[in-house]
Amino acid sequence: MPDTHEITGRRFLGLLLLRTLLALAIAVALVYAADAAVLRYRAATNRNAFSTVTVRPYYAVPRKDKKIEYMYDDPRDETCVNSLFPHMGDSPCWYLRGHKDEQLPD
Repeated sequence: MPDTHEITGRRFLGLLLLRTLLALAIAVALVYAADAAVLRYRAATNRNAFSTVTVRPYYAVPRKDKKIEYMYDDPRDETCVNSLFPHMGDSPCWYLRGHKDEQLPD
């Protein structure tokens, strides 16, 4: 038969984990909302809300000899948002600057 202190300890840890996850979810939601509010303020006052990054799209084509051939398309400018998270259908600029090569679907 389990000890009553063991059951209480497990229940306490479960509640602690649940509260921690809930607090983390609320914190992420607040940061996302603040990020969106700052971006909308910048867009409304014309203060550097959007930018462009040049990306190089390419196709990865498998060949019969089991190698992959990369075929690059012309570079294009992509609009991005100066924020932490993606908003308004655009990726954040910090992400696009690190991922300038974009693989296109076959």
